[in-house]
Formats: sequence, structure tokens, C-alpha cells
Amino acid sequence: MAISNWHLAWVDEPCLAKCQLLIAKCRPQPLNYNLTVDRARSKPLAGKAVLITGGARRLGRAIALELAQAGADVAITFRNSVPEAQHTVIDVGSFGGRAVALRCDITDEKSVRSVIKETVKELGGIDILVNNAANYETAEFGELTLKQWDAIFASNTRGPFLVSREALKHLRERRGKIINMGSLGGLRPWASHAHYCSSKAAVHMLTKVMAKALAPEIAVNCVAPGMIDLGERSAAAFMKKMAHETPMQRNGKGEEIAAAALFFATAPHFITGQILSVDGGLGL
Repeated sequence: MAISNWHLAWVDEPCLAKCQLLIAKCRPQPLNYNLTVDRARSKPLAGKAVLITGGARRLGRAIALELAQAGADVAITFRNSVPEAQHTVIDVGSFGGRAVALRCDITDEKSVRSVIKETVKELGGIDILVNNAANYETAEFGELTLKQWDAIFASNTRGPFLVSREALKHLRERRGKIINMGSLGGLRPWASHAHYCSSKAAVHMLTKVMAKALAPEIAVNCVAPGMIDLGERSAAAFMKKMAHETPMQRNGKGEEIAAAALFFATAPHFITGQILSVDGGLGL
């Protein structure tokens, strides 16, 4: 697939007090839509528009690539990871669909509204929302500050709520799906992660509440990763320790979390309100 035009455009709208949008577009050459049955099966998300928050790197990037490979047009959001966003958009576009990167602060209402508007403008709508953007931090309970507590809840819990609420109209129009990213930490208590674990437990409950509140038009599910090795040297010793404690005797891979997201993206609409642990049995 040849990229016919690649460009960056800053959009500065008067209504935006806190952010600007960096829109990175990857336009493929015209495709032949006379698909064979086999090809259609290999592209189960063909014609679908997906928005992934925090999709520039780590698990968000893995999910973006997986859904793009399945045929989806993909918009990702990022906050500070400009080079990573550019690279991800190029890689996503290589699968033949449209790819857009939008700068967004998911904790800010105006920023979220603008990104939803821009996503619909670029992709024509929203079929699937993946609430992936989040923060992770270690802090001993007695040293945990109110600022740390509020910041984690703002990104990890308020963010998914805000993005989902603002995308609601567009998801309803297409009988869409929402996939939240939870955590094993939302199912099991980690002593040095009180704020993180609590925020992810809230995401799990939010998933179930939304599944009831938004049915039957929208299906809402959640992927809860365990220990996922993303190749970070600083975490190598910890990951080795956790691999020995995991029944499957290894840590997870980004592709395995992406596969779980693809499962929910393509699953029957009747599957809703589920929390899928992808942890190699660590939470048992």
C-alpha cells in the first residue's frame, strides 16, 4: 500500500482552551472493494471506524495495529507522544485503511468533545471506542498524596467516562461497541498501588453499569490485562519474578491484549458487561 499523502496539520479552534489537535492523516490508494468471501472473513472490521484513546504506544499501539489489520479505519489519541503517534499512524495506514492521530487530554471535557467531533469528521462516524489511555504509578499507602489520588482517577476513570459519554450519540447511531481497558489490579489488591487499583476497579464497575444503561444499542466490555512484558529494561527483573509466579510460566504480550480487544470488537452484540482477564492465570 502506497501512502498517497502524509501531512501534519495544526487545528486551533477558539473553543479549545487547553489543547490543540494534531491530525495526522494517512490516505491509502483507492481499494478494490470487490472482495472475495475469504478476504472478507480476514477483514471482519472492514468499513468500521474505531477510536482508541492513548493509541500511540504500548498496548494502545498494539490494539490499533490489530484492529487495522482486521480492516478498520482507526483514529488514535495522544497527549505528548508526537513521534510515536506519527509512527503508529504510518503503520496503521499500511494495512490499507484510514489512520488519524488526534492530540487530546481525556480528562478535559472540551478537549474530548473536540476529538469526538474531529474523529467523526475524518472517519465518518464511530463504530468502536477503545478506552485505553491511562496512567500507572506505584506509591506506598502512607505516602500517597491527594494530588496523586485525584490524578490517577482523572485519567483512569473520569477519562473513559467522558469519552464514552461524548461518543454516545455516534455509537448509538451505529449500534456500536465500547471496550474499556481494566487491569488485574482492579480485581486483586496490590498493596503499593491503592490509587491505581481503586481506579481500575471503578472502570470494571463502570463497564457493568454502562452495559446495562446503554443496552440494547451499545455493547460494553472490558479487557483486564495481567503482567504484560513490553520489553522495558527497567522492569526486566520484576517481569522475570512475575513470570515465575504466573501459572503459564511467562508474562503476557501486547499482541495477546490486542487479540482480546479484537475478540470484543467482533463478538456478537449479545456479549456485554464482561470483564475478560488476560493474565496467564495469575489472578487465580
